[in-house]
Amino acid sequence: MNMPVAPKPSGLRFADAIDRLSMLAGLSGAVALLLIVSFVCFEVISRAVFNEPTVWVNEYATYLLIGISFVGLAYAQKEKAHIQVELLLGYLSPSTRKMLEIVSHWIGLFFVCFTAWQMVSFNYQEYVNDTRNWGLLATPQWVPELSVSFGLIVFALAILADLQRLSRPQTGVRTVLVPALMAVLAVFLIFLGPYPVAVSASAVDWGSAAIFVGFLLSVWLWSGVWALVHFGATIVATALIFFALQGGALPLVGIGLVVAMLFFLLIGVKISLALGLVGMVALVFMLPQPQLSLLAERSWNSLNSFTLTAIPMFVLMGGLLLRSGVTTQMFDALLRWFGQTPGGIAHASVGACGIFAAVSGSSLATAATMGSVACPEMIKRGYSPQLAYGVIAAGGTLGILIPPSIAMIIYGTTVGAPITELFIAGILPGILMMVSFMAIVLLWATFISGAAPKGQAYSIREKLHALWGVLPFLLLIGAVLGSLYLGVATPTEAGGIGAIIAIALCIWRGKFSWKMLIETSLETVKVTSFLLLIVVGASILSWVFDVLRLPVSLVAEVQAADFAPWIIMAVIACIYILLGMFIDPISMMLMTLPVAYPIVTALGLEPVWFGIALVLMIEVGMITPPVGIILFVLRGISGDVAMQKIVYGVLPFVGVILINVVVIYLFPDIVTWLPQQMQ
Repeated sequence: MNMPVAPKPSGLRFADAIDRLSMLAGLSGAVALLLIVSFVCFEVISRAVFNEPTVWVNEYATYLLIGISFVGLAYAQKEKAHIQVELLLGYLSPSTRKMLEIVSHWIGLFFVCFTAWQMVSFNYQEYVNDTRNWGLLATPQWVPELSVSFGLIVFALAILADLQRLSRPQTGVRTVLVPALMAVLAVFLIFLGPYPVAVSASAVDWGSAAIFVGFLLSVWLWSGVWALVHFGATIVATALIFFALQGGALPLVGIGLVVAMLFFLLIGVKISLALGLVGMVALVFMLPQPQLSLLAERSWNSLNSFTLTAIPMFVLMGGLLLRSGVTTQMFDALLRWFGQTPGGIAHASVGACGIFAAVSGSSLATAATMGSVACPEMIKRGYSPQLAYGVIAAGGTLGILIPPSIAMIIYGTTVGAPITELFIAGILPGILMMVSFMAIVLLWATFISGAAPKGQAYSIREKLHALWGVLPFLLLIGAVLGSLYLGVATPTEAGGIGAIIAIALCIWRGKFSWKMLIETSLETVKVTSFLLLIVVGASILSWVFDVLRLPVSLVAEVQAADFAPWIIMAVIACIYILLGMFIDPISMMLMTLPVAYPIVTALGLEPVWFGIALVLMIEVGMITPPVGIILFVLRGISGDVAMQKIVYGVLPFVGVILINVVVIYLFPDIVTWLPQQMQ
């Protein structure tokens, strides 16, 4: 006899419903991604083959990118993909960590709700004013902006669903009250209208006050008094400190912003939301006039760039290649060519990392993929864990150096540097890094007893036959970079071409299925969403920096100090290496560029050169003990290999990367020569 199934608590039913909505949002983003790829490839064929360029592809592809970025946020939240700093959280007891997670979720939701409110108001004003795009299509802007409003609202619901799981209320009544309270709050904000209404001529408006009070009640109802105290104290203290700093000395203001940002990062607020929240509070309490509308303006305009559509297409290309299985075949091919060399598999691993980096654009993806393929093989054949995991950690750093590189795309978009030149500039330093890593492997395998067994020799026939494993990658790299450098395609269009070729490769190898394509597209939507939300958060904070004239003031101070350029670059390098230990490259880059870039250009250094130097510096941090992110990625896939052994293995490669940073500073032509020749 079957026992009756007890109905789920109402809170879990609410969370499950939001999960389904988040999944639908992710699927809509996956469809939009495939449309972008189709549109871009159509544009390349139409222009290059028929000499009939379109007038609509760039604009529609950009709108679809913005849609992907925001409607995918809820799916990324559901999959726990948004990045946070766990430097402090890892040392806390489970109960304390859970409390911080609850409070950090409420803080993040606080920022998202403010941004959603401002975006809906902005969307409505664009509709009333009939604002249109300046392009030939004259698209009504409120139409594509709807995806931003919808995405932020669903994202807020997804965070609320996670809060429901983290701190389930003791009674069913409380479970229902919070969604009802949020609905009443939304109605009240609609009643207020799209323009702020000040509370007694203060810096606070009625809408902001209503959101804050509504959140205090919600935190109390769902998470209890302790969460209420921590949430309220954090927000109020930040607001009061920023208000006290208004009009103060710029160094003190800058320190206040940085300390607040680091505080939110350390307590577990997601990086993108921490950046945006600090910017939001500064917009209200640090400026002479509150400017909350900038939340919506930055959400829209910071992503309204066709160049950024290259990011999801390169991510999709890398995901498809990984699922096609060609990475393992490529590694086997390189193994046969380097097999007899001392440390042959380690040499093959460096080459495989370089090739995979050229199609994935991600250091973490390169380290995780090659670590799961190469490290077990090396350990099985008698390599020391230090050498096996050290060389893969170092090889992973090639992910954002060898083009195409997602980090270079975001850097170029942020500072206005030509992305094609950045890609070309990364080739020679990338080769230099690979050769340096192989030199370390050769010395290690030759002079350290037991580090690597004697290599196996392979015949010429076996080597030539194995080249079939590398051929797909070579064809793909040739198509992507060749179309880019020959002027057939832009960086964005090259990504679309690569994605189509990757799909064809999956079909050729019998790995293609519609399910696989959708899963890979969903993974791409997830990655794109959390990456570009960091761009939005950094853009808000960067705008505050610019209005307060912090970068200009800092540049003036540096110039007045009259330090030698190498001293300033050494200080900048140390800061990046330190930050890179616990912050991912994209977040670190966007957090620091508003201040670092003006200083570097004031020194007379080339933007393209600094882009490559920046990539090297932040990658050092990712493999620097004790908390380099790549070290933890490899520890997670290593089984029972101690972190201490991985750290020992990576230290020689850290030294090599630092030496290469010095080399490109002393001989900048290593970076700039090839772009100059291509011109």
